[in-house]
Amino acid sequence: MHDDGKTKKIQDATASQKEILSEIQEDLNIREQRRRMFPRAALVGLCAGLVASFFRIALAGADAFRNGLIEWSHQYPFWGWVFPVFFGMAGASLSVMLVRRFAPEASGSGIPHLEAVLHRLRVLDWKRVLPVKFIAGTLALGGGLALGREGPTVQMGGAVGDAISKWLKVPPRERRTLIAAGAGAGLAAAFNAPLSGVIFVLEEIQRDFHPFVFGAAFLAAAIADIVSRVLSGAFPVFSIPDYPTPPTASLPIFALLGIFAGLLGVVFNRSLLGTMNLFTRVKGRWSLVVVAGVGALVGLAGWFSPMIVGGGHSLAETALAGNLILWVIPIFFVIRFLMTIASYGTGAAGGIFAPLLALGALLGLALGQIANRIAPGIVPQPAVFAVVGMAAYFTAIVRAPLTGIVLIVEMTGNYQQMLPLLVACFCAYAVAELLKDLPIYEALLERDLFRDGSHIKLKEPMVMDFLIEQGAPFVGREVRLLGLPPGCVLVRCTEGARVFVPTATTTIEAHMKITVVIAPEAAHGLTNLRNGCKGKKT
Repeated sequence: MHDDGKTKKIQDATASQKEILSEIQEDLNIREQRRRMFPRAALVGLCAGLVASFFRIALAGADAFRNGLIEWSHQYPFWGWVFPVFFGMAGASLSVMLVRRFAPEASGSGIPHLEAVLHRLRVLDWKRVLPVKFIAGTLALGGGLALGREGPTVQMGGAVGDAISKWLKVPPRERRTLIAAGAGAGLAAAFNAPLSGVIFVLEEIQRDFHPFVFGAAFLAAAIADIVSRVLSGAFPVFSIPDYPTPPTASLPIFALLGIFAGLLGVVFNRSLLGTMNLFTRVKGRWSLVVVAGVGALVGLAGWFSPMIVGGGHSLAETALAGNLILWVIPIFFVIRFLMTIASYGTGAAGGIFAPLLALGALLGLALGQIANRIAPGIVPQPAVFAVVGMAAYFTAIVRAPLTGIVLIVEMTGNYQQMLPLLVACFCAYAVAELLKDLPIYEALLERDLFRDGSHIKLKEPMVMDFLIEQGAPFVGREVRLLGLPPGCVLVRCTEGARVFVPTATTTIEAHMKITVVIAPEAAHGLTNLRNGCKGKKT
């Protein structure tokens, strides 16, 4: 017995030593990964900042040429509109043809494609995406389409991360981290907003708060912002007056602004998806005719008012300064709304960040002016609502409230509206969630993935979480009866505070969250999971 006790102590000591050695080795591995990761992230930030700055310069030149053309064409009042119309047609058509021919994944903002890459659902070929996005984006936005440069800059930043990771031959996990860091760096450089770039990576792109991801994104965004400020100037993106903090009594009106933003955000999301589906039905050469038609209408609108075409920066600044009369605002809002969903529906290279901000500024200014006429003592500065409206509308559509709030604060350089921002963004978020509307990038990703299940390609096994909605086909069925293919394994169920490993006879209940491991050969099972977990619309 004495020998047995002694042997057991030796075994326990050996096990403790092994555990300590394992922890030491893990710490060394983490330090080594950090030592490698941060210089690489800094290089990604530097290159992404350069790409974003050159893209901004190219777009500034294209905008100046378009505005000069419109101004020159007005010397021919009866037929001068022909020039901006043909310019818009050329820009839209060339952009779409370039995207379709060389890099279809470069269409739109590119953010859903980047999310699919980070979830191992798509591949990223930076050699195609980077040049096509740059040139096609310049053509589309320079031609006047109501699109923004921020989405393309995010995708190009991710492509820069992919290029550097392949050049340095890093492991797959580090490669995805560098891609995410490049995306954040792109947003930081586009808006001169480094914190927004970091938060956008954590809240929307990667959705991973691992220290490596945070550290890499933070460093890349900071360096990209420095590069952008050196090349493009250190001023906020929007120049607005120094508005004072609104009175506390105006907070209910800001809440009302959030509610309206939530409702109109849902309308925007569903209109955008509906327009894309409508354009998809047009086949062959007729699709290019539709694209040219959209470009022509945008060009015609620009001939009457250059301020309402392009990304909408001038329109947003005018609204932020309060220099629009009330009866004009709904007209501008409707025109910009229709132009944005039509421009994005063409499949040209361009995002929706800037157009959303312009629409939000118009919405906020309209409500602010109405409230000012009713209660001038409570709302002394109507234009403050334009600032808050940008964040609220962005939150309702993208469903990234932290990014929206920090983005507006960094872009305007104004911290006085923090409480109204929180109130309006919360209400906008709550309304969109209550209406069960998917965030726009998630909806676009779903549309892309499930339009044709055969296009889903996994390079390695993937872990995904699904929420079982009320009335979903899976509710009340046992795991063995879900019809999941081999290689698609349900490994965990979460029901409230209870977490357990399911068996073949476990019954799926509403509001339960399930975790599924999906092998590459079982990628088609994503369609079954998505349809089985989604509740029936009433």
